[in-house]
Amino acid sequence: MKKSIAIFASGGGSNARRIMEYFKDHPTIRVALVVCNKTGAGVLNIADEFGVPTQLIDRHGFYQTEDLRDVLQQYQIQFIALAGFLWLVPAWLIRAYPRRILNIHPALLPEFGGKGMYGHFVHEAVKTAGKTHSGMTIHFANEHYDEGDIVFQATCVLHPDDTPDDIARKVLELEHRHFAPVIEQVLNDLP
Repeated sequence: MKKSIAIFASGGGSNARRIMEYFKDHPTIRVALVVCNKTGAGVLNIADEFGVPTQLIDRHGFYQTEDLRDVLQQYQIQFIALAGFLWLVPAWLIRAYPRRILNIHPALLPEFGGKGMYGHFVHEAVKTAGKTHSGMTIHFANEHYDEGDIVFQATCVLHPDDTPDDIARKVLELEHRHFAPVIEQVLNDLP
């Protein structure tokens, strides 16, 4: 039986698309569900394109109840990939999936992480700091933004004339290249 993963996403879904492409015909892993907290998000169209069921959530249900646990069990979810999911994962979900929730962050943690550090905010901060390198980090989620154990990092060289948009493009290319294979590796290492 294939291991079932859920992708949590809030936006356009380019990383979610890469994950769905990667596991489309995989012999042992399948994307079984996309969980989204934003009506009309592009990731919902991508899930539909791949025939992956979706679950819309709201803030109250996510933080004040554990109703999502039943949905995850219904789809036999064994692992969660946070692909541009902007809400902090609640403690109940961390406990339900210990070391089974991976997040991707568009910088080299521990720098440029934490609440409010996502998307263009990260790349603007990297540019302002005058960094010569940036990259992406894949880490286990815990109860704090961007503080879980780091699983993998990839780096790109920055040039002095790179804009935040240039940095974003370089980092996104790394995310697209590495996130799905790292998910696969972590899943293969699970008991």
